[in-house]
Amino acid sequence: MAAFAASMRSSIMAASGALLLMGLGLLAAMAQPAAPVAPPAPGAKPEMTESCPGLVASDQPRPVPAQWRPAALAPNQARITYSGHSTFLIESPNLVRIATDYNDYVRPPGRPDIITMNHAHSTHYTDRPDPAIKFVLRGWRDDGKPANHDITYSDVHVRSVSTNIRTYNGGTERNGNSIFIFEVGSLCIAHLGHLHHALTQQQLNDIGHVDILLVPVDGDYTMDMEGMVEVVQAIKAPLNVPMHFFGAFTLRRFLGLVSQQYDVEYSNTPSFVASKMTQPAKPKFLALPGH
Repeated sequence: MAAFAASMRSSIMAASGALLLMGLGLLAAMAQPAAPVAPPAPGAKPEMTESCPGLVASDQPRPVPAQWRPAALAPNQARITYSGHSTFLIESPNLVRIATDYNDYVRPPGRPDIITMNHAHSTHYTDRPDPAIKFVLRGWRDDGKPANHDITYSDVHVRSVSTNIRTYNGGTERNGNSIFIFEVGSLCIAHLGHLHHALTQQQLNDIGHVDILLVPVDGDYTMDMEGMVEVVQAIKAPLNVPMHFFGAFTLRRFLGLVSQQYDVEYSNTPSFVASKMTQPAKPKFLALPGH
């Protein structure tokens, strides 16, 4: 009996020793310093460090998803897909493909028929577009005059309204940006580009009626959020889609600002099909996944 008790005590002591060693190992592991975290870019804001620590140009070119064959569109419909930053793919019933603010960093899959670009910085244009693209529409001209695009291709009509942009030294580049208006299906879709200022009444008249407005909501590089809300209110589109944000923080902040006046919906997919029949009764912001 005594021998059995001694054996039990020995087993318990051995188990206790093993547990003690395991505990000391765990404490040692916890005491190790955490893996270093890269510091934010100089001047970066919380909303940028959340998912985009700098301009998109500092990222590697983004992977292009495999192409897929979407459902055919009715004659009155348009499909809009958010690729990221300020780039959307707009598709017409006749399968015309338009890419907005086409650049070397964020691109939709496949080759578009029409691309539009703006001149604020290189995440909004490219100097090396595929020569097989049928229409390359730059939102500025080298002589400083308005771009004044007005083209029709198949079932799509594209035109532009010029605006100014700030330069890096604090000056102004006149007509350095264009708001592009796309007439697709039964809809007028306007892309504000890298807008830097409130719109004049003449510019609003030139833009005309808009069904879907693609809106930069970063609150800094383009316009402050309150100023951009005033632009949205002046254009009066039934459906507004945010773009040019650097993470969920910025997007939520902007949508919180407009939530008293507009319905807000978050989509689980980056693509939607629209027509006059699907326009909301109350003006709405539809947030697509991406940034």
